[in-house]
Amino acid sequence: MAATTPDYYKTLGVPRNADATEIKKAYRKLARKHHPDAGGDEAKFKEINEAYEVLSDEKKRDLYDQYGTANEHQIPQGWGGGAGEGNPFGGGGFGSWAEILESIRSGNGAFGDFGGGEFGGFGGFGGRQQQWPQRGQDMNVTLQVTFDEAFAGTEKRVSIRVPGKPDKETMTVKVPAGAVDGGRLRFKGKGGLGANGGEQGDLLITTKIEPHALYSRNGADVAITLPVSIAEAALGASVIVPAPDGTRVRVKIPAGTQKDTVLTVKGKGAPSVKGKGMGNLTIKIDVVVPKELNEAQHKALEDFQAATGEELRKW
Repeated sequence: MAATTPDYYKTLGVPRNADATEIKKAYRKLARKHHPDAGGDEAKFKEINEAYEVLSDEKKRDLYDQYGTANEHQIPQGWGGGAGEGNPFGGGGFGSWAEILESIRSGNGAFGDFGGGEFGGFGGFGGRQQQWPQRGQDMNVTLQVTFDEAFAGTEKRVSIRVPGKPDKETMTVKVPAGAVDGGRLRFKGKGGLGANGGEQGDLLITTKIEPHALYSRNGADVAITLPVSIAEAALGASVIVPAPDGTRVRVKIPAGTQKDTVLTVKGKGAPSVKGKGMGNLTIKIDVVVPKELNEAQHKALEDFQAATGEELRKW
């Protein structure tokens, strides 16, 4: 290879036996990175284009591989014919590098009126806008489900309209057992349409769990408030509590239980949406003070108060 000729294969980062597809792919990647209109280095961009001009042209590549140069004027006499003067690529479509750089400086894009090339300039500098494929936008839909549907899992029919499509699309959404409020299901390629051949965006469905009369959720844990009487809290009791899976569990209320005490029944919560067992059922104690007392209750509490020697207020 001639000493003054760069290693075009090294410039593009491809092996010497690379095919046209590999060469083109490598060129596109490097050109995007180093294009002057995108803030790249002009000298580096020139080297990349020079390498691609030679290696993408079968005749020039043959000359380069055989003689170390694609310029027929640099081949010793008797080894081949001449190329066009002033253009080392034999009159290729880009024009001289002086013209290309001048076109960049004048605001006409890297290729101006030289016939386009692979990229044809970048938008915002006067050159022709390259229409790159653009991925479509993701679409978001909220799906209302009941507490029981989220707990056990369900299937829902959802209809959406994708902008750019004439009709609504209906699809079946499988809500997993243990789905949480604000959980998100992703459906690849079901969102907004792409541009210039770009792929379609995704559809994101967010679950919204409707309130339940008894239960609330915290991940896989289910919470319930259990009302108990003054006597049950003071003396202790054994109470039956409904679990969210439809069964019933017996809970022991210790004597002297205070308001807002939380008891836990392990494994009686919701299924873990990640498939890691069951959550817990947490029971919050609410000691209910009666607003009205019958005669017997009133007498019993008076006797209780009279028998109580403990001072509650220390001030």
